[in-house]
Amino acid sequence: MGDFEKGEPVASEKTSEKAGVDPKLLEILVCPLTKGPLRLDAERQELISDRAKLAYPIRDGIPIMLVDEARRLEADEISS
Repeated sequence: MGDFEKGEPVASEKTSEKAGVDPKLLEILVCPLTKGPLRLDAERQELISDRAKLAYPIRDGIPIMLVDEARRLEADEISS
C-alpha cells in the first residue's frame, strides 16, 4: 500500500478494483476524524485510519466515511 502523505496512492489500481472502489476516489479520501491518510484493506473491504484506530467499511464499492459506522481496530491491526 502507498503512503498518502508521500503523495503515493492509498492503493494500487489492482487492489482498489478488487475492493470495487474507484482508485481516483481512494486518492482523495481522508479520515473524517483525523483528516489523516487511509490505507485500503481489500480483503476486509475497509479503509483503515491508523491514527484514529478505525476501519471504515466499503459497501457495494462505496466507502462509508461515518465514524459511527466504523469498526474499532484491535491492537494487532494498527500499522506502525
